[in-house]
Amino acid sequence: MGRLILVTGGARSGKSDYALTRAQALPGPYFFLATCPVIDPEMDDRISRHKADRENGMWQTIEEELELAGIVSSLESDSVCLIDCLTLWVNNLLYLAEQSGMSFGEGEVQARCEALIDAAAKYRGTLICVSNEVGMGIVPDNVSARLYRDLVGRCNRMVAAAADEVILVSCGLPLFLKESENK
Repeated sequence: MGRLILVTGGARSGKSDYALTRAQALPGPYFFLATCPVIDPEMDDRISRHKADRENGMWQTIEEELELAGIVSSLESDSVCLIDCLTLWVNNLLYLAEQSGMSFGEGEVQARCEALIDAAAKYRGTLICVSNEVGMGIVPDNVSARLYRDLVGRCNRMVAAAADEVILVSCGLPLFLKESENK
């Protein structure tokens, strides 16, 4: 049985830096599961900066935008996997559904999260998930943005409930919302 850690916070709060440092404090091997698609030059620059942060040779990067549970299920025992991030994963799932003319709502995100949580429970390593806290701002002015906010909120709540630890990062400082008894 593995450990599941959720690191959340606002945009540019330091959550990814915290998660990376936390992961590297554990014995490896290390897997970085990147969910971000390259959609424009600015995003490509962001991805390049994130990759540069992991250039020390410790990390094996796996780029997967949709099938996180399958990847987690295939990882070797006693490893560390950092998923960055669940927010983009939900975005990717919603976008794929919209492009396919299918609906994607609470039930669908719940099923995907349950599969990820199940894979995390069977994984014999440490899984650290990064996700934005998107529900602390104003109510979005359009249906799609409200749906996205709601789906990310549902995902975060489900992962947090299953997690051994939940850390909110604000202004670069970790705030421990849920702590594991066996750190």
